[in-house]
Amino acid sequence: MEQGSVLGTFFPFIIFGLIFYFLLIRPQQKQAKAHALMLAGLQKGDKIVTSGGLKCTIIQPGDDFIKVSLNDSTIVEIARTSVARKIERLEEAPKVEKDSKKQEKTKNA
Repeated sequence: MEQGSVLGTFFPFIIFGLIFYFLLIRPQQKQAKAHALMLAGLQKGDKIVTSGGLKCTIIQPGDDFIKVSLNDSTIVEIARTSVARKIERLEEAPKVEKDSKKQEKTKNA
C-alpha cells in the first residue's frame, strides 16, 4: 500500500514536469537551434535586423563580427550575436494587398 501512495504522490509532479518540458523547454530549444542555423547561414547581401532594431545589409560576414551597411555611406562592424533576424523579402505580397483594396473600393463605388 505504501508504494502506491508514493507513486500517487509523485505522479502530479511527473505530469507537471512533462507539461513544462513540452510547453516551455522544447520550443525554446527549437527556436535557439533555428536562430543558430540562421546566424551560420548569413551571406553577403543579406538584409538583417539587429537586436537594437537597426536594418542593415551585410557587406562582409566574419566569424565573430559582421561588416554591415546602414546606408550608402555608413559601414559599421557588429557582433554576429547581435543579429536578431534575417529579413526575407516578398515583393508580390504587398502588391496583392493593394490590388485587393482597389477592387474593394471600386465595388463600393
